[in-house]
Amino acid sequence: MNPKKLSINDFSYDLPDEKIAKYPLEERDNSKLLVYKNGLITTSKYKYLAAEIPENSLLIFNNTKVVEARILFQKDSGSTIEIFCLEPDEKYNDITTAMLQKGAVLWKCLVGGAKKWKEEVITKTINETLILSAKKNEKRNDDFLIELSWNDASLTFAEVLHIAGKIPLPPYLNRDAEEKDKATYQTIYAKHDGSVAAPTAGLHFTEKVLQSLIEKHIETDYLTLHVGAGTFKPVKADTMEEHEMHSEFIDVSIQLIEKIISKLNDTIIAVGTTSLRTIESLYWLGVKLKYEVRSTKYDLENEKQEMINKKPETIEIYQWDCYELPQNIEPKIALESLLNWMKENNLERLLTKTQIIIAPGYKLRVANAIITNFHQPKSTLLLLVSAMIGDDWKKVYNYALDNNFRFLSYGDGSLLWNS
Repeated sequence: MNPKKLSINDFSYDLPDEKIAKYPLEERDNSKLLVYKNGLITTSKYKYLAAEIPENSLLIFNNTKVVEARILFQKDSGSTIEIFCLEPDEKYNDITTAMLQKGAVLWKCLVGGAKKWKEEVITKTINETLILSAKKNEKRNDDFLIELSWNDASLTFAEVLHIAGKIPLPPYLNRDAEEKDKATYQTIYAKHDGSVAAPTAGLHFTEKVLQSLIEKHIETDYLTLHVGAGTFKPVKADTMEEHEMHSEFIDVSIQLIEKIISKLNDTIIAVGTTSLRTIESLYWLGVKLKYEVRSTKYDLENEKQEMINKKPETIEIYQWDCYELPQNIEPKIALESLLNWMKENNLERLLTKTQIIIAPGYKLRVANAIITNFHQPKSTLLLLVSAMIGDDWKKVYNYALDNNFRFLSYGDGSLLWNS
């Protein structure tokens, strides 16, 4: 079934504000863990996660790092202009390249108080020596293209953000970021700067939990998906066909793809919706390469499908690819197609973007289960949960509400086995 005709109103539930965790627990791994398998629900804790997973399984984590993407500029009049850095301009091949720029960078941004921004350039004095400037280059439909520049050419943009910016907490927390959020709103294995939101399923993991997995011969590995602000984008369309899914940068090593292929007959668990979207996208990239379809893009406004011949390193997944490409390719064949293509092009890492939407009607190709938090009503993340466990998502969420689970980013989580 193609989910284009799905109505987001069928994926709603009542979430009282008191159920939303405004702060994390003091001990990350003391968070509750709801386990759903074969229609049955049990309760555990993250510190006991290894007991819920068979030996020789592979857990795949997203090691993206949240950047201080909110920059506040104070005008002489006293008013504040907020620049929220979303993603780099297309001139950069990937987020890492853009983050390493020195002196100046072009970035797609949301601007709070844009009407108050009359002068061409605004500045912010960070400390005695560092001055950050912002210039509006272009106003687009949903954002601005901003040129950010700074007077210390020895600093990268990532370093400037760490000094000048604030952690972009999710809007539903309804509070300002605090100093401790810099640590608590970050996984312990975060490595690559680029996200404006944490891959929150990973926030519960501690060194003790990771060690318990090793002791049970459960493997772990990492990929990178840089979470964009689109993850919070509300679905306002009547049907999913009219909703444009956010596109996000992914970075996957050739070694991880080889490991996934070797584990297809065991158990593969995605830690978080971002990890799941990435490893499932790998399968569809392989299908595209198998059928020599470099890229397909559906134009909602003009209702047409385009076939685009792209450079090999820019092959990507668009929103409806996984419902319109051939459906009968074995995962091993698809992933080996991707692997061989990378070897032919001397690529050690796959750097691209995915816009995949996983919704009811989708059949998982790679993952057997997901570890994930409890998501907002009427969100594409809830569609993903429903794709995995069907209408039982209602039973799971009602159970969590009735048993005092904590919801959203700083809340508890679940281990959901694919139905």
